[in-house]
Amino acid sequence: MTIISKIIGFVNQSIAAFGISAGVAVAFVNVIVRYVFDDSLTWASELTIYLFLWSTFFGAAYCFKQDAHISINIILEKVKPKTAKFLLILSHTITVVFLGAVAYYGYEYLFLVHNLDEISVELDIPMWIIYLVIPISFSFATYRVLEKLYEISKTPADKVVQHSEAQMIIEQMTEGENEKLLKEIERKTAGML
Repeated sequence: MTIISKIIGFVNQSIAAFGISAGVAVAFVNVIVRYVFDDSLTWASELTIYLFLWSTFFGAAYCFKQDAHISINIILEKVKPKTAKFLLILSHTITVVFLGAVAYYGYEYLFLVHNLDEISVELDIPMWIIYLVIPISFSFATYRVLEKLYEISKTPADKVVQHSEAQMIIEQMTEGENEKLLKEIERKTAGML
């Protein structure tokens, strides 16, 4: 399972990073061509959209591993630990069902697009290649949420609900981890603090 997890993590990170970098580069080159040479790369905007699309979907799948999606845990902090664990398992189960359904129907849609021989307007490539992002990224996201679900089920109820980030910072500061904490804050804020 560790090897699969590392492969999925590498794929998610690589595609997300490449997609955003290449999308920005293509958009930048198109702007230069447009304003400096008074011309335009007709295919650039379509390619930029597809690169950003792939980057977004694979980045979102990666965020499930990092637990970086926005979550509201005010209810979890107000209920008993066993109830909080049950609610987390329930919410993660619903998420798995949703992500799995989107992956499955994305796969079905892929066949439909393939059978219709739909081609992109400017790039002249089959659209099923573009739409591959849906079943693959949602399958990866489903796998990541299943990992979290397993982790939650094995964690004792009193340890399941994490503190807010502010509470964790205060606890770490009292434990004398100031230097490590400052490096983590600098990493999260990209050195803006």
